[in-house]
Amino acid sequence: MADQDVKMLIERIMAEARTHQSARFSNEIYADEPILKTGRQMQNFLPDQYRKMREISRWQEDPKGGAGRWLSEAELFYRQGLLMADFEDDCPYNGTFKSYFPTYNAMSDRQLRGYFTWRAQVRRGNIEETSTSFAFLYLYELICGIGVDNPRDGYDKIKAFWDAYRAFEPGIDRFARVWLQDYAVFHELDPKLLRDSKTVAFDNALIELRRAARDLVPAPTPSALPPARRKTSEPTLPLPPDEAHEERLMAAIDALSTYNLNNSRLDRSHHRDLRHVACAVYVRMARYYDTHRKTGIVASLFGEETAMPYTMFASAVFFAPERHEDCEYRLDPIHIYRCQNGFWECMRIHGSRQKSSKLGEMMRACDQRLRLTLDPGHPLKEEKVPKYLAKIIDDEITAWISWDAAHQPVKIDIDLSQLGHIRSAAAQTREALLIDEEREDGTFADAEVAVAERRKAEPVADTIAEPVATAMQQDEASEPTISTEQFGVVAPLLAPAPTPADTASALDSAADAYLRALLEQNAAQTASAAAQSGKSEDMLVDSINEALFDLVGDTVIEFGAAGPHIIEDYKADVRGYLDHE
Repeated sequence: MADQDVKMLIERIMAEARTHQSARFSNEIYADEPILKTGRQMQNFLPDQYRKMREISRWQEDPKGGAGRWLSEAELFYRQGLLMADFEDDCPYNGTFKSYFPTYNAMSDRQLRGYFTWRAQVRRGNIEETSTSFAFLYLYELICGIGVDNPRDGYDKIKAFWDAYRAFEPGIDRFARVWLQDYAVFHELDPKLLRDSKTVAFDNALIELRRAARDLVPAPTPSALPPARRKTSEPTLPLPPDEAHEERLMAAIDALSTYNLNNSRLDRSHHRDLRHVACAVYVRMARYYDTHRKTGIVASLFGEETAMPYTMFASAVFFAPERHEDCEYRLDPIHIYRCQNGFWECMRIHGSRQKSSKLGEMMRACDQRLRLTLDPGHPLKEEKVPKYLAKIIDDEITAWISWDAAHQPVKIDIDLSQLGHIRSAAAQTREALLIDEEREDGTFADAEVAVAERRKAEPVADTIAEPVATAMQQDEASEPTISTEQFGVVAPLLAPAPTPADTASALDSAADAYLRALLEQNAAQTASAAAQSGKSEDMLVDSINEALFDLVGDTVIEFGAAGPHIIEDYKADVRGYLDHE
């Protein structure tokens, strides 16, 4: 129907209404004339509540007569939200609304009516997909306390909406997860509410890694004493293995490593072996970082634990009408929030919050090298790893396989079909040992009859006792020995030892100068050589240790309390290598 036809129909209806209310019908009661509007006019209609909201000005006069001030966008949103906290509309909006920081001010009248219509359905439990900016605006309201009865009610509503709406927009996870955690901290809710969050799970895994590095790694040797040399065959972790501790440590490694051992084929068939070797290698690497790096393994892989300024509800439109009181909130032992004079700080491990590729490299190498021994039919492609890491893994594999083989239960097989033969042989032996007098007086014969009668009374016990005793005698006579070949441990072939000239040629001029400066204990020349290399001192030391590994079979330079130094046992070797240049 055209607009002109609609207008004519309205005019006709209005004319009829005026006719019935004319003077000739004076006995009728007068009433207001009906107001009829077209659909387009209804679309432009705006309830008075919206006009009141729009009238809230950004400029606020000082009631005491002083200078006024401009409201921030967040405070204006908060004041408008309080006014509209209980408002509902019934005018759906089928268009699209996009805004980076959506607020009421950013919406047109039609978008406003569409939002409050959608919000009314959300509050009734009917959450439907809409413009993502509407969803974020609703979360802004909740974190500002608009439409909530108390902090716990607000927490539950944020979580419920997030859980439901992420099915439409998974990207909401990135923001809602942080805002929900901040909401619990800001209102000092029970930390147990967040025990299943990814943040707490990540922190718990870091705590387990730090605990393993602290409890299982020996204290550093005083600088006045030379570091003790570790025997290759010495096990790193206590044996027999602490099953519960190793399971916790392996779970933490899996949570923080880019290589997941739980998905390995070897884990399904040799879980106990893979678990022990992986945990032992991690502890050995923790020792290595303590002696060869300036920071420990956890700090090197994930960052240092320190306090940093923190912004509550970052990337959200948030306003608190009053300054937060001073407080301290412990999310977990290594994640603590503090507020002082309205300013927040967060004490935690600041660095990478992602899985570590370096830890993944260690775990993949464990899997790959252990398969060569336990499951050679399903090898993993070998990838290049530092020689010191390969040696650590091989040492732990050899120590574990040797210990496990030596502590396997003894298996005894009894062949019952041989019992008759055993009795016959025993009787012949006894007959051969008798002297003539014993045969004549029948002493042994009487004893044999007594034994036979006892056998009839206890046939089962006699049948089992004799072969077991015989088998035990055989075991004592030929006690088995354990060899590495028997249990699949393949000893590496010895390669020809490289000459000092070969190793010296692998060192560039900066590394050469660095080594000589360390020998002379000249700190200035050491620093100069490190700067000349263009690398960090850690990387330079690693490259030198890598180059000299083939000659010494161990690391040459370690970090001590006074900085890097050449291990006393290898100083003569290093001088010999440098003199051959």
